[in-house]
Amino acid sequence: MDGADCHRLGMSLAVLEAKKAYALGEVPVGAVILKGDKVIGRGHNLKETLQDPTAHAEMLAIRQAAEHEGSWRILDAVMYSTLEPCPMCAGAVVMARIPKLVIGARDPRTGACGSLMDLVRDERFNHRVEVLTGVMEEECASLLEAFFRELRGGSRPGV
Repeated sequence: MDGADCHRLGMSLAVLEAKKAYALGEVPVGAVILKGDKVIGRGHNLKETLQDPTAHAEMLAIRQAAEHEGSWRILDAVMYSTLEPCPMCAGAVVMARIPKLVIGARDPRTGACGSLMDLVRDERFNHRVEVLTGVMEEECASLLEAFFRELRGGSRPGV
């Protein structure tokens, strides 16, 4: 399997996580961390469900991966996120030493991996992250668009 196929597979798994969030009425963002071909962390937004401002998909995936690895360092792994991480999540990616981040849709309002700011490649940190954007971008963006269209229409999405 070449790199592009591998990235589509990883992002497909993250999209499945995003769909779980959508079904719960959460903003549909999903994240998966792969080490080789093994999933070591996964998560989907649970901020509303848990009433926890840190329960973003990426944070939950990082916590699970760290537990799997028995270390806060998540080395030799790739994180897939359906939406460009916010500053909190981008900072966690850097702090966890995740070497590569693959992003579906960009987030011009809060994206901290090149859109609003670029925390993951800031040379002032002792770790920088390789970033690949636009993998399955249309599918990732369409989930978000459908969610917010339902929300603006007065119904609670996914519920």
